[in-house]
Order: sequence, then C-alpha cells, then structure tokens
Amino acid sequence: MTPLTHILENKLVAIIRGAEPKKLLPIARALHAGGVRTMEITLNSPGALAAIEELAREMEGQMLVGAGTVLDAESARAALLAGARFIISPTLNKKTIRITRRYGAVSIPGAYTATEILKAYEYGGDIIKVFPASMGATYFKDIAGPLPQIPLMPTGGVRLDNIKSFQEAGAVAFGLASALVNTTQKVTDAYLRQLTATARQFVEAVAAPSSSPA
Repeated sequence: MTPLTHILENKLVAIIRGAEPKKLLPIARALHAGGVRTMEITLNSPGALAAIEELAREMEGQMLVGAGTVLDAESARAALLAGARFIISPTLNKKTIRITRRYGAVSIPGAYTATEILKAYEYGGDIIKVFPASMGATYFKDIAGPLPQIPLMPTGGVRLDNIKSFQEAGAVAFGLASALVNTTQKVTDAYLRQLTATARQFVEAVAAPSSSPA
C-alpha cells in the first residue's frame, strides 16, 4: 500500500505538537490500539527530527509517520531523510511540494481560499489541507462544490461532534490535534487508556454510515 492510499483509507491523521520526545512512543502505541494508523509530528516540537526517526523505526508497519508545520523545502528534506512518509504544511509553498514529491512522499500543503486550494493542487499537492477548519462544514462544502476533483483534509477545528459533517461535505481525510491528543497531559496509564478510547471513537465516527439522503 502506498502512503497516499494508506492516508485515504485510514482517514485520520493524529497531529502531535509540543510533546516531550519520551512521551511519543507510548502515545503512538495508544493511538494504534484505538485504530489510528497515521501520525504527524510537528517540526516545532522538541527533538522533532529524532522523534520522527525513532517512531518510523519502532512503529514500522503499524503507524505511518510524517512531519507537520513544514514551512520550507529545506525542512521538508530534513524530515524526509529522518523517515517522514508525508509532509504537511499550514501554508502553500511550491518548493516544499516539489521536494516532497521528488522524494516519493505525500505532499499535503495548507490552503484556505478556492484560489489557494487550486494552486496547491496544480503545484502537485496530493491532498490539500484546508486550514483552519474552524469555519465549519458549510464553508468546506461550499469550497468542495466547485472543486470536487481535489482531495481535501480539514484541519484545525475538527472534533467528534462535527467530523461527520466534514466527511459528508466531501473531506477525504482529517487532521486531528488537541481534540484527539492533548500533549499537556501527563502520560499516565489512565491518560493512555483514555487516548485509546478517544481514538476509537473517531475511527468509529468516520466509519459510520452517512446520514445524508441518497
């Protein structure tokens, strides 16, 4: 299975920002136990490149690991060499997309307006991160309507109570940050059990049949 197919099939991308490196492997295993199979380590996290390398090695075959908050081509290359299989950005940068594709990884640039989303796709983005998604599913549906050929991933504002609305509006994947993983919490056994339970709830939410009329 290619990394792109993996993301499209599993849909949920857990965004880990600011976690201490020693917390990452227990978090990854708890997410995996709940059915989440894709993790993004943001590059503004402590020891991000080393963390990506460790997770890619320790969770090989279990978790697809990528880098987030990637703002330039140099950072993308460093993450890819560390083992990232996908690159996610909050903004649109053509050079970042090109180097990601050159290394055979999945490019997920960030965009907001219809013009930005189309440019990101034309530059080679595999999936376009619609950020921030706090505008809600109605805006997302309005954007997806004239651009149905472009795979879109809402990020920033996706929660259990609205993820299905985004899916019904056309989302192919979902970036989940604090609604899934709260990196300020102490990583206790109780927290990890709760994390597994929350991950399972998100997995079940996107697997549930659509309530939209046929």
